[in-house]
Amino acid sequence: MYRDFHAIDRWTKKQVHCMYQALIVAVATRHADAVDIKFLADGRPVWIALPLPAWVEYQKRTGKIITDPLAIEIAGHYLKTALETGEGVGREMYSLTVAETLQHLDALVAEELKATASA
Repeated sequence: MYRDFHAIDRWTKKQVHCMYQALIVAVATRHADAVDIKFLADGRPVWIALPLPAWVEYQKRTGKIITDPLAIEIAGHYLKTALETGEGVGREMYSLTVAETLQHLDALVAEELKATASA
């Protein structure tokens, strides 16, 4: 759903093609307690950093884990939202809080439930 998608940039009104490219545990690359997920937005690299404490909090709340594919979906959902609301103003790196990460995860779950109910 959010590995390869299009979004309309709020400011330019242009369609932006976003494609997932990589997932890297940031502890190894920049000594951060996060997972960095790279997308190409019309060929330009954009990194979404999801904080690792979100994994712990989500498991504590639900008993479920955030898998790599789910983390990619969360980051993609954030990127699409950022572009469509005007937050995606040419930055190369976006760092989410635990609350923001879980908010986008909840939005994904709601989208899935809605799609399942209408099917």
